[in-house]
Amino acid sequence: MLEDHVSNKKALFPNGVHTELREQKSRNRRVSLVQGNLTGNARMESSGTSARVYQNGVYGFSSMAECSGEAAETVLKAAAENALFMDRHVGRGKEPLPIIPCGGIPLSKKIQDAAQKHYIEFAKELDSYITAHCPKLSSRSVVAMEDSMEKIICTSDGYDGHICAPRSYVYVFLNSETTSGTPIELFVPFGGSGTFLENFTDPSLCYSKIDALYEQLMHKREGIYAEAGYKTVVLGGLMSGMLAHEAVGHTVEADLVLGGSVAGPALNKCVASELVNLVDFAHTAFGKPAPLPVYLDDEGTPAQDATLIKEGILTGYLHSRESAQHFEAMPKGNARAWAFSDEPLIRMRNTAVLPGKDKLEDIIASVEDGYYLLNSTNGQADTTGEFMFGINMGYEIKKGKLGRALLDTTISGVAFEMLKTVDMVSDTVEWASSGYCGKKQPMPVGMGGPALRCKVMIGGR
Repeated sequence: MLEDHVSNKKALFPNGVHTELREQKSRNRRVSLVQGNLTGNARMESSGTSARVYQNGVYGFSSMAECSGEAAETVLKAAAENALFMDRHVGRGKEPLPIIPCGGIPLSKKIQDAAQKHYIEFAKELDSYITAHCPKLSSRSVVAMEDSMEKIICTSDGYDGHICAPRSYVYVFLNSETTSGTPIELFVPFGGSGTFLENFTDPSLCYSKIDALYEQLMHKREGIYAEAGYKTVVLGGLMSGMLAHEAVGHTVEADLVLGGSVAGPALNKCVASELVNLVDFAHTAFGKPAPLPVYLDDEGTPAQDATLIKEGILTGYLHSRESAQHFEAMPKGNARAWAFSDEPLIRMRNTAVLPGKDKLEDIIASVEDGYYLLNSTNGQADTTGEFMFGINMGYEIKKGKLGRALLDTTISGVAFEMLKTVDMVSDTVEWASSGYCGKKQPMPVGMGGPALRCKVMIGGR
């Protein structure tokens, strides 16, 4: 656990300007097996101290790869000097940032650090199960990992806190070939918020998910190519979550709005069907902990939910303190930094489309000729809202019934146009939280949603 070297340095903060002092330790543990062979075995840590000072519209920032009282004093002094230098040369002359009431967030989670042997043995147990129960594979891989960011945050005006956000996962990759010899792959992550010792106590609890993945892979061995064109599809919850994050969430980050994103002129306008509601959850969603809870951001702003789309209307953006001042809005804890040497950026947390009232089976039964799209391997979207996602698992729908599995394909469109075609929304939400958002810095995020019936352009062979 981080030793606090920063809380007693507030007397050194520059007078009358917003100041942030942060001490951080980042950890990563990872083990990789390929065909049962140990190919990766890594334990990594980085730690340091940073300070940021706001002066008349510009920030001065400094960081140091050391956690100590001396390091805190050094970066504070350098950040203040940098802020004054930037102010002299840039001269924006902006008003001070709005003051946030002071408070405190206690340590949210303690780290239970598993020995590397534990990761290796757990991965080998899963690999042995795959070898025994999945005979028609060309190759297999298992990855066991944990990462965390522990931070002590002190601010001149705002909340202080000691926060820790561990997450742990096991990834299983299964490879085979179609009957014509085309290589195919599927993977599934298990896990979520919490340490490896908390999330993975018994390998047998993962067996049913491995069985389900293998069954899908066997369906895909007999798969067909989708018919290209503008089609009615049912997006599974993981797909609607990716859409919420990649094609909508990034367009409403206020720094990208200021850079010209499509969401700029769309505020308070219809961007989706009235059935679509989208929220960036802070730490609690639907009465349960969000996949990756965030209680405090790196600017000292306590985290609150941010409603982005309500009944099809774009209602707001995601903010830092500075962008919130520009748009005359309230910041809700979206400014986060990846490493101790990074400045906070506007980032999503747990972004999801809200559930509706329809049953998934009724949505599928309503489709005469279309596709049920479950998982994506990759995707890209830009600030125009245009997107393209790769689909690695799905099924055709014929006369309201699921048919043959699909081979890899793509979907594409413009998010704010595609969302207007949504006419059914399922009553359950699926979450994903095992990846990273790559906006300048990596960042763990959660994304989720219900199944959506909509129209989208799908690729063929």
